[in-house]
Amino acid sequence: MILHLDMDAFFAAVEKLDNPKLADKCVIVGSLSRRAVVAAASYEARRFGVHSAMPVYQALQLCPQAVIIPPRHRRYAEVSARVMACLETFSPLVEQVSIDEAFVDVSGLERLHGPLQQMARDMKAAVFARVGLTCSVGIAPCKFLAKIASDMDKPDGLTIIDPDQLEDFISALPVAKVPGVGDKTRQVLSGMGIETLGQLKQWPEKALVQHLGSFGLRLARLSQGLDDSPVKPRRPVKSVSQETTLEVDSRDRSGLQRYLLMHAQAVARSLRRKDLQAEKVFLKLKTSTFRLFTRQRKLEHPTQSANHIYRIAQKLLEEFEDLPPIRLVGLGVSVLQSPSCYQPSLFVNQYQDDFKWEKVERAADQVIQRFGRGLVKPASLTGSAGVSSKDLGNKNK
Repeated sequence: MILHLDMDAFFAAVEKLDNPKLADKCVIVGSLSRRAVVAAASYEARRFGVHSAMPVYQALQLCPQAVIIPPRHRRYAEVSARVMACLETFSPLVEQVSIDEAFVDVSGLERLHGPLQQMARDMKAAVFARVGLTCSVGIAPCKFLAKIASDMDKPDGLTIIDPDQLEDFISALPVAKVPGVGDKTRQVLSGMGIETLGQLKQWPEKALVQHLGSFGLRLARLSQGLDDSPVKPRRPVKSVSQETTLEVDSRDRSGLQRYLLMHAQAVARSLRRKDLQAEKVFLKLKTSTFRLFTRQRKLEHPTQSANHIYRIAQKLLEEFEDLPPIRLVGLGVSVLQSPSCYQPSLFVNQYQDDFKWEKVERAADQVIQRFGRGLVKPASLTGSAGVSSKDLGNKNK
């Protein structure tokens, strides 16, 4: 049996926890820039139709009395770590899938923690005692159903799908509830007359694959209750990225380069904090028409240097000869590894400048850690030459 735990309106709940004056308020976590979106909304705000990923201006039209609070990701990560540590006291098999949710393999733990329902209640109580926040829990024989179950009785809910209920539950389950089924897939299925997994089960796998590709095969398996995805504790980090939605569409290369430098600094700092090096750099641009462009380049040697990452990002940007108006600019790295995995050259090191920059940036990290952010930064990110405080208020990920 697999348990899925989902914190209730996590970001907004943390803000209310830290500021009791917000207890009964409609709280929206997000910025006030023109293109900002809702990162989280309290249940009071949700009653007015506000939901995550909705533009903030639209949320304020629905709920003008809402209190807008800028996100504090470091604080959310701190609370999240305490929640995950709490779950690990129940089972060694905990897979964190986002900052506010995790799967826990509870198979065979009844002898330690009692019946599943009591175990789930004890876990919810332990989380509340540890961090002062409520969560919703779903338990089922497989991961995808456990995730669906945790969303059935929010907030502070508990839903258990027993094995003997599996067939009836799956047959009646709307395909729109299945993780991974977005608007396009739902439209395709609707065109085929499929609204539930029970109806999908009647279709041959070959036809589903023809309409939906490999995802059609997965849906066919899920319609039969087949999901052998294991709970994988502590998944390795696969990529680190940062992106900004611009307040005004821009074709100004120098302005975009400044954002790339800002993102390179944040990405490299994250790599050093995790003691990782990257072998690939990727650039992400979204146009005013929401068309997405990506470029990537494999590095000649792994790095955790912002200087190196930024130089490669500049070259990727130069590949766009006729730059369209840009709405979003992002920068990231992937193919991550521990520095101990890299074998340097035995001869004259042609990359010594990059290694020198890494030393400089690690020294800057120590200054920042002791005295706070903003004290040490590239000269081009200061004053009129850099990104303004207004720019920094944009949506960052």
